[in-house]
This record gives sequence, structure tokens and C-alpha cells, in this order.
Amino acid sequence: MPEEIFCPHCNVLTEHMTVKNGREHLVKCETCGAVHPIKQERTKFVNVRVIVSRENISQKYQIKVPEDERFYVGDELLVDDDLHDVVLAEITSIETERRVESVEASKIKTIWARAVDNVVVKVTLHKRSQTTSHAIYSSGDEIFSVGDIRRIDRTRFVVEKIKLRDGRSVKKAASKDVLRAWGRVL
Repeated sequence: MPEEIFCPHCNVLTEHMTVKNGREHLVKCETCGAVHPIKQERTKFVNVRVIVSRENISQKYQIKVPEDERFYVGDELLVDDDLHDVVLAEITSIETERRVESVEASKIKTIWARAVDNVVVKVTLHKRSQTTSHAIYSSGDEIFSVGDIRRIDRTRFVVEKIKLRDGRSVKKAASKDVLRAWGRVL
């Protein structure tokens, strides 16, 4: 399949076909027929330390990423270092010489993240004057909605309020974003 490459004979970008791959990557200009080598950019990789928290436990990982890849606080990251289980995590902080909101991988000392593939949703239930706290284990993508009828053990309840990790109250959210839900026992 032809690709546009600068031809030193034509002095412009023209379509070229690959003649030979390998150390000496040769291409042929479709316009003038000249064959010439091109330099192939090689991606450099760096090891980045990632600390992933799940509930009260933190696990250290080492991941290999392209050195020019940019990371942002709030992005989701698939963490796989061949020594531990693969974890989907949300970046909560990036550490270089100081804490930053975004940076290239080559400048990162540590990425701090929280697991979002499987999460615990804290739920407060009330029945008249009695209030109890519970925890629901769920997939991070499971949706919680005000008005949902749910069950914890043998107790049925209706979700009355949902508060997100950023402090906002909403009618509907993925469990990975929920800080706490409140419900009324049925």
C-alpha cells in the first residue's frame, strides 16, 4: 500500500512503495521510480511506577509505555506489568518533581491511581429512626439510579440519593464514580 514520503529526487512528498523492510528500509518513488532509504522512527519506552489503591490496599506496578505518551489526572489506565493481575484504574495523581495534572511519561516518577474495574459502593440505609451503613461490591460500570430497587443480603431498599466523588449529587451514575448512596428500607 503506497504512503506519502518525501522524495529527495522529486523534492516533494510523493507516494512510495516499500521495497525492503529491516535495518535498511528502502522505498521506491511512484513518480520518478527512484529507490532510496528512509529512517524509521523507533519508539523509546520507559518504565513507570504505578501505585493502584483498591479499598484500603495499595499495590505497586511497573508498566512500560512510550516515553512521549502523555498522561492526565482523571484518565483511565489499563495497568498490566506481567507480575500481577491486570487492573483498570483511574489516575488520581501524577508525581514528577511535584504533583502535576498532565505530563509525558519520561518525566513521571509515580502515577497514583484507584482501581475502577471492581469497586465498593458505600450505602447508608434508613428505616424510620434506624440508620445502618453497608457496602455493595460491584463492577465499576454498573449504573446506580435514584429510584432503583436493590437488595443487600435480605434487605430490599430504594435508592433515594447518590453523591459522586467530586461532591455533586446526581440521579444516575456508574458505581466507579459513586462516593455514597442513600436508601430507604422497603
